Amino acid sequence: AEYMEAKNGLESMAFNMKQTVEDEKVKDKLSEDDRKKITEKCDEVISWLESNQAAEKEEYDHKQKELEAVSNPIISKMYADGGMPGGMPGGMPGGAGMGGDAGAGGNSGGPTIEEVD
Repeated sequence: AEYMEAKNGLESMAFNMKQTVEDEKVKDKLSEDDRKKITEKCDEVISWLESNQAAEKEEYDHKQKELEAVSNPIISKMYADGGMPGGMPGGMPGGAGMGGDAGAGGNSGGPTIEEVD
């Protein structure tokens, strides 16, 4: 079902993004404040997912756009500053396999890395 795909995409994006900002190679490239913003938003999304197992596809899509609105500008800025290490764990969430229109409208035009399973 489409809602399961949206739910799984959101869940994987939240976990991957959180893992990325906590990675040692990335930590130094982000300000404490930016890291905290992303981590808090990921935690909020993860806890929302746990208490909204039967949400509609649109709700998952909306939550994903909220997460992208917080994380994309920060990650894009890190890229622009040349701070992205090679071999980033989990890749940049929001790429392939995230459902039809994932990232539409929410993307700031910054670079993305397709997620590979």
